[in-house]
Amino acid sequence: MFAEGSGVGLDWLATAGPVLVWIVVLAFVFIECAVIIGLFLPGDSLLFGAGIILAQHGSPDLEAWALSLAALITAVAGNQVGYRIGRHTGTRFVARRGGKVLNQDNLDRARDFLNRKGFLAIVLARWIPWIRTLAPLIAGAARMDARRFMLATTAGALLWVPTLVLVGFYGAGLLESMPWLKTTLVWASIAFFVGGTVYGIYRYRQEMRKPMEEPA
Repeated sequence: MFAEGSGVGLDWLATAGPVLVWIVVLAFVFIECAVIIGLFLPGDSLLFGAGIILAQHGSPDLEAWALSLAALITAVAGNQVGYRIGRHTGTRFVARRGGKVLNQDNLDRARDFLNRKGFLAIVLARWIPWIRTLAPLIAGAARMDARRFMLATTAGALLWVPTLVLVGFYGAGLLESMPWLKTTLVWASIAFFVGGTVYGIYRYRQEMRKPMEEPA
Protein backbone atom coordinates (compact mmCIF):
# COMPACT_ATOMS: atom_id res chain seq x y z
CA MET A 1 0.00 0.00 0.00
CA PHE A 2 0.92 3.64 -0.43
CA ALA A 3 1.20 4.09 3.34
CA GLU A 4 3.72 1.30 3.53
CA GLY A 5 6.27 3.20 1.50
CA SER A 6 5.33 4.21 -1.97
CA GLY A 7 8.55 6.15 -2.20
CA VAL A 8 7.01 9.43 -3.29
CA GLY A 9 7.50 11.10 0.10
CA LEU A 10 3.82 11.75 0.79
CA ASP A 11 2.81 8.74 2.88
CA TRP A 12 0.89 11.03 5.25
CA LEU A 13 -1.76 11.48 2.55
CA ALA A 14 -2.44 7.74 2.41
CA THR A 15 -4.95 7.94 5.27
CA ALA A 16 -6.76 10.90 3.75
CA GLY A 17 -10.05 10.53 1.97
CA PRO A 18 -10.50 11.60 -1.65
CA VAL A 19 -12.02 14.96 -0.64
CA LEU A 20 -9.02 15.88 1.51
CA VAL A 21 -6.69 14.74 -1.29
CA TRP A 22 -8.43 17.19 -3.61
CA ILE A 23 -8.14 20.05 -1.12
CA VAL A 24 -4.45 19.41 -0.40
CA VAL A 25 -3.51 18.96 -4.05
CA LEU A 26 -5.27 22.08 -5.30
CA ALA A 27 -4.03 24.23 -2.41
CA PHE A 28 -0.41 23.08 -2.71
CA VAL A 29 -0.36 23.38 -6.51
CA PHE A 30 -1.70 26.93 -6.34
CA ILE A 31 0.81 28.00 -3.68
CA GLU A 32 3.75 26.38 -5.50
CA CYS A 33 2.86 28.11 -8.74
CA ALA A 34 1.98 31.50 -7.26
CA VAL A 35 4.20 32.57 -4.37
CA ILE A 36 7.80 32.23 -3.29
CA ILE A 37 7.05 29.90 -0.35
CA GLY A 38 6.00 27.38 -2.98
CA LEU A 39 9.70 26.64 -3.45
CA PHE A 40 9.41 24.25 -0.52
CA LEU A 41 6.39 22.27 -1.74
CA PRO A 42 6.72 18.86 -3.48
CA GLY A 43 4.57 19.51 -6.54
CA ASP A 44 5.69 16.56 -8.67
CA SER A 45 5.45 14.03 -5.84
CA LEU A 46 2.11 15.45 -4.73
CA LEU A 47 0.46 15.08 -8.14
CA PHE A 48 1.90 11.61 -8.67
CA GLY A 49 1.02 10.51 -5.14
CA ALA A 50 -2.53 11.85 -5.45
CA GLY A 51 -3.09 9.64 -8.47
CA ILE A 52 -1.88 6.61 -6.52
CA ILE A 53 -4.11 7.42 -3.53
CA LEU A 54 -7.21 7.80 -5.70
CA ALA A 55 -6.47 4.42 -7.27
CA GLN A 56 -6.05 2.77 -3.88
CA HIS A 57 -9.35 4.24 -2.69
CA GLY A 58 -11.04 2.67 -5.70
CA SER A 59 -11.97 6.01 -7.20
CA PRO A 60 -13.43 5.89 -10.71
CA ASP A 61 -11.39 6.94 -13.72
CA LEU A 62 -13.56 10.04 -14.05
CA GLU A 63 -12.38 11.35 -10.66
CA ALA A 64 -8.72 11.06 -11.64
CA TRP A 65 -9.39 12.93 -14.87
CA ALA A 66 -11.46 15.53 -13.01
CA LEU A 67 -8.65 16.10 -10.49
CA SER A 68 -6.21 16.45 -13.37
CA LEU A 69 -8.39 19.13 -14.97
CA ALA A 70 -8.95 20.99 -11.70
CA ALA A 71 -5.23 20.91 -10.81
CA LEU A 72 -4.34 22.03 -14.34
CA ILE A 73 -6.63 25.07 -14.05
CA THR A 74 -5.25 25.77 -10.58
CA ALA A 75 -1.65 25.60 -11.85
CA VAL A 76 -2.40 28.08 -14.63
CA ALA A 77 -4.23 30.40 -12.23
CA GLY A 78 -1.36 30.18 -9.75
CA ASN A 79 1.18 31.12 -12.39
CA GLN A 80 -0.97 34.06 -13.43
CA VAL A 81 -0.95 35.30 -9.84
CA GLY A 82 2.83 34.82 -9.69
CA TYR A 83 3.22 36.73 -12.96
CA ARG A 84 1.13 39.63 -11.63
CA ILE A 85 3.07 39.71 -8.37
CA GLY A 86 6.33 39.89 -10.30
CA ARG A 87 4.99 42.49 -12.70
CA HIS A 88 3.72 44.82 -9.98
CA THR A 89 6.43 44.38 -7.35
CA GLY A 90 9.51 43.02 -9.12
CA THR A 91 10.94 46.24 -10.49
CA ARG A 92 10.33 48.12 -7.26
CA PHE A 93 12.09 45.39 -5.28
CA VAL A 94 15.05 45.49 -7.65
CA ALA A 95 15.24 49.26 -7.35
CA ARG A 96 15.38 49.04 -3.57
CA ARG A 97 17.57 45.96 -3.21
CA GLY A 98 20.05 46.23 -6.05
CA GLY A 99 22.95 43.80 -5.87
CA LYS A 100 24.82 41.12 -7.73
CA VAL A 101 21.66 39.11 -8.42
CA LEU A 102 18.82 41.60 -8.01
CA ASN A 103 19.70 44.52 -10.25
CA GLN A 104 18.31 46.23 -13.30
CA ASP A 105 21.01 44.88 -15.60
CA ASN A 106 20.10 41.27 -14.78
CA LEU A 107 16.41 42.07 -15.15
CA ASP A 108 17.09 43.50 -18.60
CA ARG A 109 19.01 40.35 -19.50
CA ALA A 110 16.13 38.21 -18.26
CA ARG A 111 13.78 40.22 -20.46
CA ASP A 112 16.10 39.73 -23.43
CA PHE A 113 16.17 35.96 -22.81
CA LEU A 114 12.38 35.75 -22.49
CA ASN A 115 11.96 37.68 -25.74
CA ARG A 116 14.13 35.09 -27.49
CA LYS A 117 13.27 31.79 -25.80
CA GLY A 118 10.60 32.67 -23.28
CA PHE A 119 7.82 30.41 -24.55
CA LEU A 120 9.88 27.22 -24.41
CA ALA A 121 11.52 28.28 -21.14
CA ILE A 122 8.15 28.73 -19.41
CA VAL A 123 6.88 25.39 -20.75
CA LEU A 124 9.96 23.52 -19.55
CA ALA A 125 9.98 25.34 -16.22
CA ARG A 126 6.95 23.28 -15.19
CA TRP A 127 9.19 20.23 -14.92
CA ILE A 128 12.02 21.77 -12.92
CA PRO A 129 11.54 22.13 -9.14
CA TRP A 130 12.09 25.66 -7.82
CA ILE A 131 12.25 27.04 -11.37
CA ARG A 132 8.49 26.55 -11.85
CA THR A 133 7.90 28.78 -8.80
CA LEU A 134 10.41 31.45 -9.80
CA ALA A 135 9.62 31.50 -13.55
CA PRO A 136 6.30 33.41 -13.38
CA LEU A 137 7.72 35.92 -10.90
CA ILE A 138 10.72 36.57 -13.14
CA ALA A 139 8.55 36.69 -16.27
CA GLY A 140 6.31 39.29 -14.64
CA ALA A 141 9.19 41.41 -13.35
CA ALA A 142 10.86 41.25 -16.79
CA ARG A 143 7.59 42.33 -18.45
CA MET A 144 7.25 39.23 -20.65
CA ASP A 145 4.27 39.65 -22.98
CA ALA A 146 1.21 38.64 -20.92
CA ARG A 147 -0.53 36.74 -23.72
CA ARG A 148 2.62 34.84 -24.62
CA PHE A 149 3.15 33.93 -20.96
CA MET A 150 -0.44 32.72 -20.67
CA LEU A 151 -0.08 30.46 -23.69
CA ALA A 152 3.26 29.09 -22.48
CA THR A 153 2.17 28.42 -18.91
CA THR A 154 -1.01 26.73 -20.13
CA ALA A 155 0.96 24.50 -22.50
CA GLY A 156 3.33 23.62 -19.68
CA ALA A 157 0.46 22.79 -17.33
CA LEU A 158 -1.16 20.57 -19.96
CA LEU A 159 2.03 18.53 -20.17
CA TRP A 160 2.78 18.54 -16.43
CA VAL A 161 -0.39 18.01 -14.38
CA PRO A 162 -2.35 15.29 -16.21
CA THR A 163 0.81 13.31 -16.93
CA LEU A 164 1.78 12.97 -13.26
CA VAL A 165 -1.72 12.41 -11.86
CA LEU A 166 -2.75 9.86 -14.48
CA VAL A 167 0.55 7.97 -14.45
CA GLY A 168 0.17 7.64 -10.68
CA PHE A 169 -3.48 6.58 -11.00
CA TYR A 170 -3.07 4.00 -13.74
CA GLY A 171 0.35 2.84 -12.59
CA ALA A 172 -0.59 2.26 -8.94
CA GLY A 173 -1.14 -1.47 -9.40
CA LEU A 174 2.13 -1.85 -11.24
CA LEU A 175 4.02 -0.12 -8.45
CA GLU A 176 2.53 -2.46 -5.85
CA SER A 177 3.51 -5.56 -7.82
CA MET A 178 7.03 -4.30 -8.60
CA PRO A 179 8.66 -2.87 -5.43
CA TRP A 180 11.95 -2.30 -7.24
CA LEU A 181 10.18 0.17 -9.53
CA LYS A 182 9.29 2.33 -6.51
CA THR A 183 12.93 2.58 -5.53
CA THR A 184 13.91 3.38 -9.10
CA LEU A 185 11.35 6.19 -9.24
CA VAL A 186 12.62 7.66 -5.97
CA TRP A 187 16.20 7.82 -7.23
CA ALA A 188 15.06 9.06 -10.64
CA SER A 189 13.10 11.86 -8.93
CA ILE A 190 16.12 12.84 -6.83
CA ALA A 191 18.36 12.83 -9.90
CA PHE A 192 15.84 14.91 -11.85
CA PHE A 193 15.53 17.40 -9.00
CA VAL A 194 19.28 17.81 -8.60
CA GLY A 195 19.95 17.78 -12.34
CA GLY A 196 17.18 20.28 -13.05
CA THR A 197 18.41 22.63 -10.34
CA VAL A 198 22.02 22.46 -11.50
CA TYR A 199 21.02 22.98 -15.13
CA GLY A 200 18.78 25.91 -14.19
CA ILE A 201 21.62 27.62 -12.31
CA TYR A 202 24.03 26.91 -15.17
CA ARG A 203 21.68 28.36 -17.79
CA TYR A 204 21.02 31.40 -15.64
CA ARG A 205 24.73 32.10 -15.30
CA GLN A 206 25.24 31.61 -19.05
CA GLU A 207 22.43 33.99 -19.93
CA MET A 208 23.64 36.63 -17.49
CA ARG A 209 27.05 36.61 -19.20
CA LYS A 210 25.71 37.02 -22.73
CA PRO A 211 25.68 40.46 -24.33
CA MET A 212 22.14 41.70 -24.81
CA GLU A 213 20.75 41.97 -28.31
CA GLU A 214 20.42 45.51 -29.56
CA PRO A 215 16.82 46.56 -30.30
CA ALA A 216 16.01 46.72 -33.99
